[in-house]
Amino acid sequence: AQADARRVPAASQGTMNNLTFGGWDPVRRRAFAYYETIGGGGGASASKDGASGLHSHMTNTRNTPVESLEQSAPVLVLRYALGRRGGKGKRNGGDGVVKSFRFLVPVTGTLLADRRRTRPYGLAGGSPGRTGSDCVQEAGKRRRVNAKGTFALRAGGELTVETPSGGGWGTEQ
Repeated sequence: AQADARRVPAASQGTMNNLTFGGWDPVRRRAFAYYETIGGGGGASASKDGASGLHSHMTNTRNTPVESLEQSAPVLVLRYALGRRGGKGKRNGGDGVVKSFRFLVPVTGTLLADRRRTRPYGLAGGSPGRTGSDCVQEAGKRRRVNAKGTFALRAGGELTVETPSGGGWGTEQ
């Protein structure tokens, strides 16, 4: 970017937002496990805005349909939408994703995600994107969980993953 910022995009949401969870399904009388990578915002470039809600720095992954997940595991998806706004600039960074789950049985889960402390940088005067955030809610209490760690929730517990947005490119006019 220092040699020619017109050829380099601003920072994206970072690597995959990996989420796994599993437990015992008493209705189906079997163990279950789920793994998903949740997309975020792409960095803007000199020629276009960053894409919203996509996977960056990886390939060969798909978005699991909500209906498929809810039919195969004791979980409800409460919200799945574009979330955190991308960084501003002549070209705006892409928006992150917010995805919330309610678990119908006790689960153990693991997150492996980036850019929860450091904002995705903007380029050529564009502003940085927003960091991600991961929270659980249980028995009316909400708390943050580490982006690289394991959590356990009782039945009825909820998890919300908010992925980072992308950085903006160029000075706004």
